Amino acid sequence: MRVPVPPKLPPTLSTAVVEIADEVLVAGRDLADVDLSGQVAEAVEFERCRFTRTSLAGTELERASFVDCAVDQSDWANLRTRKSTLQRVAVANGRLTGLQWVDGVLRDVVFRECRADLAMFRFSRFKDVEFAGCALTRADFTGADLRGARFTGCDLAGAQFAEARAEGARFADCDLTGAGSVANLRGAVLAEVDLSALARTFADALGIVIEG
Repeated sequence: MRVPVPPKLPPTLSTAVVEIADEVLVAGRDLADVDLSGQVAEAVEFERCRFTRTSLAGTELERASFVDCAVDQSDWANLRTRKSTLQRVAVANGRLTGLQWVDGVLRDVVFRECRADLAMFRFSRFKDVEFAGCALTRADFTGADLRGARFTGCDLAGAQFAEARAEGARFADCDLTGAGSVANLRGAVLAEVDLSALARTFADALGIVIEG
């Protein structure tokens, strides 16, 4: 995978009040300290926006898209989406607990120092996506195409990889203790220094008994 392309933001952004609704385009906005939680919308588009301490907690979005967006210190906990897209998006220091990004597309995306425990990425497709220093405990990647994903310094304890595709996905300095269906990580690339720490996890998955 290549390094994710960063979001392309204009030098100045509007601070006008934003409301989300079906088929609305929100473009070129600076969304600082904005509460968009608990809303329901279909086909809403965010383009060239900056989210700072912005809440989408508990919001439901169908076929939404976020393109060229920077997200910092924002609360997206329990945001539920289907068939939605993240493209050229950088998410830093976010609260993504219980996020549901189902049957979606992530392309040129970076998640850095995010809390994403119990996040769900079922059947989503990853292309040039990096998770760095993220808490992904018990995250659900069932059926996901992770071939374009990289995980560095992440806590993936108890994560689920049933039916996932992971050829070429990269894991370095990650905790995979108790991860489910790790046999589906066949073809992934692991840092050599991590092998000893992961030995028990893979042994458990293969039914191998370790003595001593």
